Amino acid sequence: MNVKRDNGCAHRVRKFYESNVEKEWTRLERHRTEFALTTRALEEFLQPASCVLDSGSGPGRYSLLLAALGHKVTLLDISQENLKFAQAKAKEQGVRFEECVCASATDMSMFEDESFDAVLLMGPLYHLLDASDRSHCLRETRRILQRGGLVFATFLICYASLRDAAKHSPEWLVDYPDDAKRILEDGIYTFEGRENPPFTDFWSVHPSKAAGIMEEAGFATQTLLAQEGLVSLIDEKVNLLQGEAWEAWVNLNYRSAQDPTVHGAAEHLLYVGRRI
Repeated sequence: MNVKRDNGCAHRVRKFYESNVEKEWTRLERHRTEFALTTRALEEFLQPASCVLDSGSGPGRYSLLLAALGHKVTLLDISQENLKFAQAKAKEQGVRFEECVCASATDMSMFEDESFDAVLLMGPLYHLLDASDRSHCLRETRRILQRGGLVFATFLICYASLRDAAKHSPEWLVDYPDDAKRILEDGIYTFEGRENPPFTDFWSVHPSKAAGIMEEAGFATQTLLAQEGLVSLIDEKVNLLQGEAWEAWVNLNYRSAQDPTVHGAAEHLLYVGRRI
């Protein structure tokens, strides 16, 4: 299905993130495993002092990390409040960004061809409900990447919202059977008409399709990781650990994250690919 939607979805996405800056910042404190696994992938694949675009940067968790590691980081986000928050954190932590741009991930026209060594897409794809918008975003990402440059793209897995409902609101399946059916059929869920929704409109994907989408867009797959490893939605106690026990779980989760049999139970998949 590829029915072109109006800008209502983009408005809801922007409004949600404008209103939840602090919540989004602290999300990766509550889900430390996701942050640890993603950080390890970034450190494994990025070359020192890379020029990085963090597209859909949010409040800047990964931008700040990469800037602190010596990378030259540009932020792009649809939320001006997120960018202001990230800039304040950068000043507080004594790091600097190259630039902060308020724009949609579907419009990277301000950047020249082959101007980045790596692009992070850790959010934009699963808020673009139209396949044409996702394709355009990936074409633009490929255009601004150096030849052989890296893309780190996050996919929301179609089973994640159903598993979340099973954990927190199991009656949802009976109350909204059409919504569950639609998520399984085309991955799309909207919160149109809902007051104070817990999330915003999203597109999710079957885990077996993520790599193919990126390869069709002109990328060569380097790895595909379950971003929460083995502990997706059961990570509460693991995320409270410190020291040796914490490191042991990070190591185990990172090793298992490449196993395709784990991918369907993850909330997110992290695709790492190179421009070809």
